[in-house]
Amino acid sequence: MKSQASTQTMKAATAAKKLGVYLPATPAEFQEGDVSRTELNELQANPPEWLVKLRENGPHPRPVVAAKLGVSIAGLARGGVTEALTSEQIDALKEAKPEWLEKERATQAEVRKETARLKKRDNERAED
Repeated sequence: MKSQASTQTMKAATAAKKLGVYLPATPAEFQEGDVSRTELNELQANPPEWLVKLRENGPHPRPVVAAKLGVSIAGLARGGVTEALTSEQIDALKEAKPEWLEKERATQAEVRKETARLKKRDNERAED
């Protein structure tokens, strides 16, 4: 006898994270319900208008804000950015080039450079 597979569901917060959107900005019906794996796949494949607008204009969650600014999430916190930002606010920050943003971008560039160096070193060791 085969047992029937149950439908996997996730909380709205998890689904929002996977979709890269800020949960409080999503429609109430999305926030209040669970999302099945099938529904999540459908949202990713054929995003509704609200999802397209959120991804374009925000407000964006901190990981997305950090990526758009080229800094780490910790760098955002050090810069005093603790709230979700819209695309317009992110663009304004990029244009204003505050000192903290320039410093955090430089730090992030160093981290990436060091990560690449370590990866190269590990690959070379694996070949030997």
